[in-house]
Amino acid sequence: MNFERLIIQGGNSLRGQVTINGAKNSALVLMAAAVLGKQDIIVLDNVPRLADIEIMADVLRSLGAKVHFTAHHTLEIDPREIDKCSAPYELVTKMRASFFVLGPLLARMGRAEVSLPGGCAIGSRPVDIHLKGLEAMGAKIEIEHGNVIATADRLVGADIYLNFPSVGATENLMMAGCLAKGTTRIYNVAREPEIEDLANFLIKMGAKISGAGTDVITIEGVESLHQPVHYSVMPDRIEAGTFMIAAAMTRGNVVLQKAPVGSLDALIAKMREANVLIDVIDHETLQVTGRYPILATQVRTLPHPGFPTDMQAQFAAMMAIADGTSTITETVFENRFMYVDELQRMGASIRTEGKTATIMGQPRLSGAPVQGTDLRAAAALVLAGLVAEGETSVSNLFYLDRGYEAFEQRLAELGARICRISVKTEKQEAVMA
Repeated sequence: MNFERLIIQGGNSLRGQVTINGAKNSALVLMAAAVLGKQDIIVLDNVPRLADIEIMADVLRSLGAKVHFTAHHTLEIDPREIDKCSAPYELVTKMRASFFVLGPLLARMGRAEVSLPGGCAIGSRPVDIHLKGLEAMGAKIEIEHGNVIATADRLVGADIYLNFPSVGATENLMMAGCLAKGTTRIYNVAREPEIEDLANFLIKMGAKISGAGTDVITIEGVESLHQPVHYSVMPDRIEAGTFMIAAAMTRGNVVLQKAPVGSLDALIAKMREANVLIDVIDHETLQVTGRYPILATQVRTLPHPGFPTDMQAQFAAMMAIADGTSTITETVFENRFMYVDELQRMGASIRTEGKTATIMGQPRLSGAPVQGTDLRAAAALVLAGLVAEGETSVSNLFYLDRGYEAFEQRLAELGARICRISVKTEKQEAVMA
């Protein structure tokens, strides 16, 4: 069996321009929302080519949809022949976002059977908020042999209060409410930009939605969503943030194009606190210039518009070489410090206690073999490798490839010394010998 690693020789400043790809987290839910369309083909532009996108495409195909790329970043979905109500266990367990088909499938078919996604590397993320919301809309929910079985002749609009502003629950209930009878109001909803992207997409399909981006979303149910849609996925704010920190850590100078500048306020503010120069050129272009020294600062992750949890690991990598002592408090997921042991292998000085990591900035990091523990942790280790002395080897690239398209190639185009290699396992080498 072969596996891959990134080999990084640290020390080069990043310089040049990079174009930000479409947002994975938005593209996945827009693909799930396509289930609601019975009469028209849906075309999505700016879809990143990632492992998670392929998994969601397979989920839709398993339901009867036709899904294929017509160009490198253009995805065509024909949902007209969807005739199955069950999403396969082997696909749902590969990716939690597969659970997003529950709401639209139930609204369209009157029945949906989706495996419980279980936990994940960064926390349990229970789905009870999704299920309670659907029950409030009249669905009967049963859990049998690890599967959620939801049934309803037709969902009915309801007032739903979320105990936590869950992005996934907000999205699932929004989609379900589109075909419900009457009005659905969802309170204490997530306010992430991806919620607004979903609302805009559903409105183009014929839905009646207001309030996305605020604390309350109102959906007036319609009989069907029947308008043909050609829609461009919003740019990825987490990918943009990762490149911003890469530029800052390497004392580089990088221009980000097609970036979601309006969604980056919290990150921009914290990076400026850390002595990073950021020039906002227009609503989709900004320039990041790294300066010495990077200054220690304090971060607390929060739901949007607070500091995003998906940028926590990358920011920690930057604080590992900052001047002074930083603290990062994680309030969204319970297991998001698993990367700490790997950064410590590179010379980072980090102490964790409960939900808080204390980072004592070091003048330098040292290259070492490390492995990704989740998607954003893998990205953080690559960033650390860009500034470490000597060679860094990053394995478990499956995680990285779930969220960053051609990451090493794009870093190399900015001047990083980085390449991907295929490595044979010891067992295979023994057999070959």
